[in-house]
Amino acid sequence: MWVHGPIIVGAGPSGVAVSACLKNNGVRSLILERSDCIASLWKQRTYDRLKLHLPKQFCELPLFGFPENFPKYPTKHQFISYMESYASHFNIEPSFEQVVKRAEFDSTIGFWRVQTQDCEYISRWVIVATGKNAEPAIPEIPGIERFDGPVVHTRLYTSGSEFRNQSVLVVGCGNSGMEVSLDL
Repeated sequence: MWVHGPIIVGAGPSGVAVSACLKNNGVRSLILERSDCIASLWKQRTYDRLKLHLPKQFCELPLFGFPENFPKYPTKHQFISYMESYASHFNIEPSFEQVVKRAEFDSTIGFWRVQTQDCEYISRWVIVATGKNAEPAIPEIPGIERFDGPVVHTRLYTSGSEFRNQSVLVVGCGNSGMEVSLDL
């Protein structure tokens, strides 16, 4: 299938924002998203108490700000609602459940060939917006196999209630580690 504008891989904040900016300049695009929704990492792989780690003015997407009534640090659910409003405002409709199996530049025709399970797309441009947090980074911890308790990456963590009255070690002191520690 020929795509007249860029093919964007990923319907998270970056992919949706790129599509909106292109559309604002009269350029159509096609977003291919492997999950069934916009901002899938936020909807399906984040813990309940997640909030933006920077003030909202530094996190809003181009051409469409956060609602004025949102707090300085919007919650997970507020951010998801903002993403849905953003996509609706710009009439962005990704092709969901489209796993990109291969993307190769075909030098004989001078175009990209992007293969999903359903179709091969051909375009002059490909924009990869899959995010840096799509896959968990799990450190090697010597002796972890001898630990009898659960070992949970924040990708699978939802709230501290499941660990009530237990001692928990949080490995990592980044934004998620600190927020999970506070939640526990």
